[in-house]
Amino acid sequence: MAVPSGICKSKTWATWLALLGGCLGLHRLYLRGRADIWMLLHTVPTAVGLYGVWRMRTIGQDDPLAWLLIPALGLIIAGTQLMAIIYGLMPDEKWNARFNPSGPEHQAGWAAVMGVVIALMVGAGVLMATLAFSMQRIFEYQQLTS
Repeated sequence: MAVPSGICKSKTWATWLALLGGCLGLHRLYLRGRADIWMLLHTVPTAVGLYGVWRMRTIGQDDPLAWLLIPALGLIIAGTQLMAIIYGLMPDEKWNARFNPSGPEHQAGWAAVMGVVIALMVGAGVLMATLAFSMQRIFEYQQLTS
């Protein structure tokens, strides 16, 4: 999708938007606009996962539906942290060719690198927690059924 001329898309802003608001699709909104269907689809697993968290907090840990819903939130957060890493590590020439083809070029600095470091820590932590939570629930379910 072409970016309107004269508008410079910042790699640093895209990295931090994916880091902080990626599960709501804010990075896609910034880069592609409101018509981007993938931006809208980021909210679905986020809402499903938050509903699972709400169910577990109100009903308790024995709610099997919450077991299925909560990993959706973890996976969307881990996925958007991966996008922050991809944006932050993309070479400036490739970034400008993709998002600033006819506009002013953007040169990223240390803020993008710091976003990548934080996204790596958060993404790895959330992914490991999601896997641990899912595996624990699978083993508990197997013990209940046997």
